[in-house]
Amino acid sequence: MNQDLFPLVGWGAVALVVLIALMAYKKVLRLFGLFIVPEDSVAIVTKKFVLFGAHKTLPDGRIIALNGEAGIQADTLAPGLHWWLWPWQYATTLQRFVVLPEGSIGIVEAKDGAPIAVGRVLGKRVPCDSFQNARAFLANGGERGPQMAVIPPGSYRINTTLFSIRSCPAVEIPADRIGIVETMEGVPLRTGSGDIAGPVIEGHNSFQDAQAFVDHRGCKGLQEEVLLPGRYFINPKFASVEVVDMTVVPIAQVGVVISYVGSLGEDVTGAAFKHGNMVVKGQRGVWVDPLDPGKYPINHRTTKLEMVPTANVVLNWATGKTEAHKLDERLSSITVRSQDGFTFNLDVSQIIHIPRNAAPKVIARFGSMANLVTQVLEPTIGNYFRNAAQKSDVIDFLKERVSRQSEARAAITAALSEYDVGAVDTLIGDIVPPEALMKTLTDRKLAEQEKVTYDTQRAAQEVRKQLAQAQAQADTQPSVVNAERQVEIATFEAQTKIKKAEGDARSKQINAEVDARVLLLVGEAEGKKVTAVGNAEAEVLKRKGEAINPGNYATIEVARALAGSGMKLVPDVVAGGNGGGGGTLVDVLLAQLITKKGS
Repeated sequence: MNQDLFPLVGWGAVALVVLIALMAYKKVLRLFGLFIVPEDSVAIVTKKFVLFGAHKTLPDGRIIALNGEAGIQADTLAPGLHWWLWPWQYATTLQRFVVLPEGSIGIVEAKDGAPIAVGRVLGKRVPCDSFQNARAFLANGGERGPQMAVIPPGSYRINTTLFSIRSCPAVEIPADRIGIVETMEGVPLRTGSGDIAGPVIEGHNSFQDAQAFVDHRGCKGLQEEVLLPGRYFINPKFASVEVVDMTVVPIAQVGVVISYVGSLGEDVTGAAFKHGNMVVKGQRGVWVDPLDPGKYPINHRTTKLEMVPTANVVLNWATGKTEAHKLDERLSSITVRSQDGFTFNLDVSQIIHIPRNAAPKVIARFGSMANLVTQVLEPTIGNYFRNAAQKSDVIDFLKERVSRQSEARAAITAALSEYDVGAVDTLIGDIVPPEALMKTLTDRKLAEQEKVTYDTQRAAQEVRKQLAQAQAQADTQPSVVNAERQVEIATFEAQTKIKKAEGDARSKQINAEVDARVLLLVGEAEGKKVTAVGNAEAEVLKRKGEAINPGNYATIEVARALAGSGMKLVPDVVAGGNGGGGGTLVDVLLAQLITKKGS
């Protein structure tokens, strides 16, 4: 044999011998009535028989012996050495400690004890050192069946023949969540009271002390009180816990509380508000004070929270268009009929605002924001625009859109003020006229645009013409300047000639004036001379005439004048007149004179 293995084999043999000896030793000790219980266990003792005494057998219905009767004994043996346990009279069974880890609890069910009272489902709590003292449990009236009390985490010396222990996790409620509690034990809710949940009960340590809850007459069923984030040792046979999210009131909104539990309070709105009752916090009804933005541990099974936006809310009467709040998801474009019989659609956006303090009134009157939209806003705005459209034709409605919008804003503001709702603005969106009318308007607009185009083109041509003229003028500017210089030169030359002519004319005028003056003087002299001669000759003739017949005198003077003129006195042909052979001398002379004038 290998020298290295000899020590190992030797020590193993020694250990085996010691173990056999120890086992033999315990058996030997048992023969002498001694029993050793390890440090991590208890011993459950069963008494096989009783020879003497009044308590030989267990009472009817009992399985655990309290007074030394034959059967399973209530008392267990703690770790250590125990005497007088003769093997022919006692049977002992080792039971390890009941260990409940951190984060768990022990649910207990007793197999012996008094019957549970009528109407109860759990056994009452009795002093028994967390069920480690079976004798105290039975002696103090512990009840058979599921127990109200639970065992917190730790190690316990429990007689498992009396108590069965089941481990289950503790109730964990994380941050930003709450627990809604429903109990299976307690007094019934009052019949006819309208209560749907048990009122808040003091002293039960958040439902961890079921016995205190029952002793304080907590009601069975749904509870008003909720559990805040944390760990709770709650008996699942006593209460169930539903973990839900906290109620969040977002920014720009308030939460109007509608409580279904609490005392019946008096209305605090006064006689002026006749559309519902509002009560103070903690009473049943609509609370007059809303919840501001934040997180709240609201029991959604006993309390309803209606969110009311305090910022401006846009509602669209437009098919296929809705805002994030979804209040207008069922609204559509408004169909109206004009005065001239056309049916058309128009889109409308209404901006509303509900003040914080008016939010509870809106909810008390309508129940929700959705009801406000369907019961007030939708019929009010829809009917207004239907009535307004019937007062004008389609074209006028389109042209007067701005004024229509202003009129709608004023009318809708007045209408909504009666419902504690502020109308911020009313906006008319897309207007969809009939297709036939739209084509007419489109053609007219195209014609107007073409006219504008033509006017623009004409203006461009005018500008182009002006540009060409300006360019041509710029191109001919040198010639113009030269021509202007030539004109100036010619003007100077003409002015020179005019001045010269004026000088010559003036000179001639002066000479003519001098000559005329001379001739005038000469003429005057000659006239005077002729006058004097004539006067003298006239005087002579006068005197001769006095001696001559006046008729002959005239003839003589005519003849003298004719002789002086050089005219032929005898005509080439003499025609007779008056049916006779000739005329007078005067006729002959006149004929000659006429003939000469005609030639």
